[in-house]
Amino acid sequence: MFSYSNWSVLTVSFLVVTYLTLCGSVLCAVLYLAGAKWRHEIRHLASAMFGLFPLAFVLLIILLAGGSNTFQWLNAPLEHGHHLPAWHNYSFLVARQVLGMLVVMGIFWVFIQRQKVSDRSEEDRKRFHFIACTVPYTFVLYATMLAWDFEMTQVPQWHSAIYGMQHLVSNFGMFLSFMVIWVYILNTRGALVRPVQDYIYNYLAQMMLGFTLLWTYTFFAQYLVIWYANLGEEKDRVMGMQDGDFSVLWWSMIFLKFVIPFSMLAQRPTRHTPGLILVVASCIVTGTIFERFNWIAGIHGTGTIPVLTFIVVAAVVSTVGFVLVRGAMRRDHLIKG
Repeated sequence: MFSYSNWSVLTVSFLVVTYLTLCGSVLCAVLYLAGAKWRHEIRHLASAMFGLFPLAFVLLIILLAGGSNTFQWLNAPLEHGHHLPAWHNYSFLVARQVLGMLVVMGIFWVFIQRQKVSDRSEEDRKRFHFIACTVPYTFVLYATMLAWDFEMTQVPQWHSAIYGMQHLVSNFGMFLSFMVIWVYILNTRGALVRPVQDYIYNYLAQMMLGFTLLWTYTFFAQYLVIWYANLGEEKDRVMGMQDGDFSVLWWSMIFLKFVIPFSMLAQRPTRHTPGLILVVASCIVTGTIFERFNWIAGIHGTGTIPVLTFIVVAAVVSTVGFVLVRGAMRRDHLIKG
């Protein structure tokens, strides 16, 4: 039987792929708006992750077709604890997710096209500046919807005012870590037409440290309020993840996303050593996957960790994703061959 834990692996895969698709453009837009000159080193590599869009869309359709296998609240009576009855409408859910993804991806596609010609003329720069200003707002709104639909409201009576921010911060930190790994692999293999300079690792490491601290703040702010209030409808879900069948993922997440990154990245020599930054990046990516699975599969604190499903789905999704991104990079003449 394909249990909810197995379906949760597909949901985690969808979220990871979707954030990798989006965050490349978000990083480019933020660095441009902040006036960061080093964006020129990685902007086209980061935006090439948009090539994952077809995979993200297919995974979304599969999850929406899964119905109650994906969204456990569909198995509960409407009158039982649904504090958002209008939001918990399946037709509305399908419509907002499909249309939301298409609209957001359309905006980000325009951003990438404008970025390619932004240095051509003053008029092109102004057009690029306008679309760049819309990207962060679009990302925050869409990421909040993803956080609510696929994680927070899986338990209809559970809610957190800060959850959307925590979800967004966590996944953007994961993207920064993925970029370190991706750039490091491409650089060491000599695959890039224009190799990325080593100082870029330091800048990415500084951002990783910043998002590690921000994630820790949002995580603890949410946890403290839930623990201190001691309300059953809020506390039970968190305590179930912390002390239930997925507790090993919970405590691993703390070490992988806070203890190890903060301890290492707070040291200046680490931020100037690509190999050590790579270790931290791997920890953050792994910890984020654990976090996503725990919030989705551990809604009641009980269940199994489908290791075989993780391996199979990760292999398939990674292979398809690699082919799509490699194709995008070849079309933009970013890699050799």
